[in-house]
Amino acid sequence: MRFSIILAGAAIGLSLAAPASAQQCGGDFSAWLAGVRQEAAAAGISERALSALSGVAYDKRVISRDRAQGVFTQSFAEFAGRMVNDHRLQNGKALLGKYATTFGRIEQQFGVPGPVIASFWALETDFGANQGDFDTLSALASLAYDCRRPELFRPQLIAALRLLDRGDLSRGEMVGAWAGELGQTQILPSDYLESGVDYDGDGHVNLKKSVPDVLATAGNLLRKLGWRAGEPWLQEVIVPADLPWAEAGLYTELPVRQWAEWGVKARAGQLPSGSLAASLILPMGRNGPAFLAYPNFHVYLEWNKSLVYATTAAYLATRLAGAPRVNMGSGTNGLSAAQMKQLQEALARRGYKVGKVDGILGAMTRDAVRSEQLRLGMPADAWPTPELLQKIR
Repeated sequence: MRFSIILAGAAIGLSLAAPASAQQCGGDFSAWLAGVRQEAAAAGISERALSALSGVAYDKRVISRDRAQGVFTQSFAEFAGRMVNDHRLQNGKALLGKYATTFGRIEQQFGVPGPVIASFWALETDFGANQGDFDTLSALASLAYDCRRPELFRPQLIAALRLLDRGDLSRGEMVGAWAGELGQTQILPSDYLESGVDYDGDGHVNLKKSVPDVLATAGNLLRKLGWRAGEPWLQEVIVPADLPWAEAGLYTELPVRQWAEWGVKARAGQLPSGSLAASLILPMGRNGPAFLAYPNFHVYLEWNKSLVYATTAAYLATRLAGAPRVNMGSGTNGLSAAQMKQLQEALARRGYKVGKVDGILGAMTRDAVRSEQLRLGMPADAWPTPELLQKIR
């Protein structure tokens, strides 16, 4: 799910400021939708495209999906174990071979290697096989009408209408994921408009059916998100028991040579140049898998803010590029979603910023856990355990 949602702006000719009379969310759905029509018309969208709003309906299933998102409570071992499977690895390698020429052209033009693009292609839709069955306009309208995040989804609804107006997809083809993403790599309408590439030369950008368009658009989008050509993104490493654990974490970047001096070694191959910046990420603590994350890894987080998703996608790309299966380590029991909420509440009472108390181990909660581990004299690997929860209760 491409969910760092980039708000549509002047680059695609959208007006983010709705007319004063346009109700931003809630109320009567028909009246609200009339406001959307008014805003879209003011942005120059044709009456032909606006007519598609006549079939838009509020979909409670979309709101239920938005409230759930339980996948983000899974650990890296659970999520990666399920998603990086033999089916995706075999199909991914076969498709990298089948479209080798196309992938080669894309890497030369946009700087993004084939395995990286293929990792998103695999995780998002199983290489186009499962693109979703939600009506895109109704899904985006439901999320924009709902008052939880209208500022994110209303511009995407306008962007979807502009996409329809442009003629790349027909009204019947605008079917995808519950959050409004479209195509074989599940990108938002604003990304479709801004980064879409007609790579098969037929005059349209069709991200549902044209594999060349799908792959080139992904490469273009990743380049715009900051991909650095010729550099690695993630590498599994072996870490010594006496590592200064407090230095681990996504936002502590040190030269590779410093990690090497502390005894960090590549599990396969060699570490890159000693001057390249890297963060040591321990998705399941010091007893679980360990990776050096390089600047390109942050592009995965631009695609999806979930560290578990980003690490899984980046790991899948390394496997498609030839890396061995990750060593999950001996492991240390983590917390259930209910226990994680208890921990977040306890950390918040101590003055830490943990974001929303939602049972999800996000970046803010990890930082708070690390700080509390340091205070308690525990190895500061940012992995919450029952022992930690017991100590701070």
